[in-house]
Amino acid sequence: MAIINRIAEFEAEMIEWRQDFHRHPELGLEEHRTSALVQDRLRAFGVDEIITGMAVTGVVGVIKGAAQGGAPGAAIGLRADMDALPIEEDTGLPHASTTPGVMHACGHDGHTAMLLGAAKYLAETRNFAGTVYVIFQPAEEGRGGATAMVREGLFERCPMDMVFGLHNMPSVPEGQFRWGAGPVMAGGAIIEITVTGKGGHGAHPSATIDPIVISAQIISALQTVVSRGLEGVEAGVVSIGAINAGHAHNVIPHSARMLGTARWFDAAVADRIEAGVRAVCTGIAATFGATAEVVFDRICIPTVNDPAATALTVTAAQAVAGAARVSELARPTMGGEDFAFMLERKQGSYIMLGTGRTEADPMVHHPKYDFNDAVLTTGASYWATLAEQLLPRAGDEL
Repeated sequence: MAIINRIAEFEAEMIEWRQDFHRHPELGLEEHRTSALVQDRLRAFGVDEIITGMAVTGVVGVIKGAAQGGAPGAAIGLRADMDALPIEEDTGLPHASTTPGVMHACGHDGHTAMLLGAAKYLAETRNFAGTVYVIFQPAEEGRGGATAMVREGLFERCPMDMVFGLHNMPSVPEGQFRWGAGPVMAGGAIIEITVTGKGGHGAHPSATIDPIVISAQIISALQTVVSRGLEGVEAGVVSIGAINAGHAHNVIPHSARMLGTARWFDAAVADRIEAGVRAVCTGIAATFGATAEVVFDRICIPTVNDPAATALTVTAAQAVAGAARVSELARPTMGGEDFAFMLERKQGSYIMLGTGRTEADPMVHHPKYDFNDAVLTTGASYWATLAEQLLPRAGDEL
């Protein structure tokens, strides 16, 4: 692999950054320590400007390329996410989370470290013409960080031509890249269902309207929203991830609350899923004399890659990993990504970097997951190569 030599020289430093972020995870819009460290390092690298305050903890480093030749007005954005997840870590690693109930279970610690590595190299070498904006985004995990940065003027304050994202993918062999043109990740919604019945003594269920029994019926019926509500060639998911009701062995509670998610690639499919969820919940609840309140909060749109921008990412990935180690995704993933809101506004693309886990290993969002430090130099080299290829100095054009 063509890892950039200068980036390889500070691999140990990148590992130290990554593991420090892992020890001190912070939830979305609360990444104050992480944001401060990113700012400190960008300042030490000598970037031209540091922009703060967007989406509370967001940071953008501005790096201007060589003045001579090329297209000095051209600019691109490179984005990494910084937030962790509300999961209790169970890795037992020396650099495990020191914050109870919070961990970097999705590799955002690695994403931040890789972009910092690229920023260090780009600020040192300036081997490009134009401007690179390194975007450190908070709150990717459902708290609206990308939306907030866009709403608060990211693209007005940082007038870039294209924007690019990267995510680690444990199921792909270490150091390999996967790309897709068009939809690559799903849109998503948070579902909250509150069933209100009539509580009472567990010994006298006939005197109650049992929200737990009703919730069980709803959970089973929700599986038909996709299997019987969508065409076989349409993609959709409805999953319930939590149910909370009651506190005692002999008391039927007054209400029950369920939490879940829905995923889709097409807006019309999202409309049918939402209608189906609402109909199932309210209809079943009414059958038993209860009520159901449904919140269907569409927090993310599908991530759609621009084909031309994707071709540019493929060229950069091949330069780093070799053509044989860069291939098209077999299919889009039902995972969601709020980078979609940046792609909605700007031409760009989102690529996957393999971290080489087997099916038996923990995947992302698992309490035993840890980012693979062996790919830090690969990711940083990809970012740097992309910048140099997209913003070439005069005489350096591909």
